[in-house]
Amino acid sequence: MTANVDDQDLQVRAAVYDVTMATGTPPSVDDLTHRLTLARGDVQESLERLATAKALVLQRESGEVLMANPFSAVPTPFAVHANDRLYYGNCIWDALGIPAMLHADARIVSSCGCCSESMQLSVRGGNLDPVDAVIHFAIPASRWWNDIVYN
Repeated sequence: MTANVDDQDLQVRAAVYDVTMATGTPPSVDDLTHRLTLARGDVQESLERLATAKALVLQRESGEVLMANPFSAVPTPFAVHANDRLYYGNCIWDALGIPAMLHADARIVSSCGCCSESMQLSVRGGNLDPVDAVIHFAIPASRWWNDIVYN
């Protein structure tokens, strides 16, 4: 008897986030297959449903997890140092979301969007340390999912 699709999708999503939060990188389809003892096709179908629901973003060619927001599977200009690990945010908003999701202090290393000057932000006890900076979003939040990868 197979698991209910909704239950399976929840299991896959939870495993993606558990691994990502623990290691800094989302698991591969093969890792999920072994971890959850599901057929590879079932894992891929769950990931596709989760992507359609905007719960994850998949790599176009491979179907592997690219974004488990706020986490990126690939290095970005938004490096987050927390829990003795390196995580990457997809944007500054996601970089700030990582310490919130981890319930951890963090140091975010990025650069100014207009002048490229190096910038570091610190999050302690759930609060952003005071900084003389402005966070800029290139496109309005209401349009982020029009092309979330921004190609």
